[in-house]
Amino acid sequence: MVEKTIVSERFAGKTAVITGGASGIGLATARRLTAEGAKVVIGDLDEEKGPQIADELDGLFVSVDVTEEEQVKNLFQRAKDAFGSVDVAFNNAGINPTDDSSILDTGIDAWSRVQTVNLTSVYLCSKYALTHMVEQKSGSIINTASFVALVGAATSQISYSASKGGVLSMSRELGVQFAKDGIRVNALCPGPVNTPLLQELFASDPVAAQRRLVHVPGGRFAEPEEIASAVAFLASDDASFVNATSFTVDGGITGAYVTAE
Repeated sequence: MVEKTIVSERFAGKTAVITGGASGIGLATARRLTAEGAKVVIGDLDEEKGPQIADELDGLFVSVDVTEEEQVKNLFQRAKDAFGSVDVAFNNAGINPTDDSSILDTGIDAWSRVQTVNLTSVYLCSKYALTHMVEQKSGSIINTASFVALVGAATSQISYSASKGGVLSMSRELGVQFAKDGIRVNALCPGPVNTPLLQELFASDPVAAQRRLVHVPGGRFAEPEEIASAVAFLASDDASFVNATSFTVDGGITGAYVTAE
């Protein structure tokens, strides 16, 4: 991947709240938005890495369980209190556990856990970001969905796929509802990304991982920084007329029938 030089100040004077900001896509996005002038608030459960990253970026770390309403409310209030506004919310925290698989094998506990972390948390984060954004009549919310919400997979992770479909639907509705308040809400649909979650899949089940890789036209997974570039666009005024949409950054997976040899 070609290394990019960031020169823009698109987010000068703006505050971005990023859940799952201590690793993977969230961390890459925190660094990208900071490089473009944002004050970043890292919301994460990792109380070791989170404060270190916040210090590195001259931002703020807030320990948060995104499934707990009062903690989510506190996250966005802390951002407002510290930096004066909530301009960007990247609702990115999620899980992809191995006990979520075929509908025939996935138990109700696994189903419920994934729905709570991946979908209910987006509901809560959107709700409390919107309370500040409606008041200030501006803001951009980006909710992490997935390309799996757009296609079917024989190697199913049924609750994960369903939760990401819910994120798409909710993001569309919020984008339409709050457009006249100066707020945009979009769902980001990444393809497979080289993050700790994917690396764990490779380590635990390399055959399943390879079955995923073969469907990527370019023959590689995305790097977190490539997804962060898409988040930066959606969060910025450069995307001022992009709203209530599913923004796909998947290397061509959803457009492919077969891939080149």
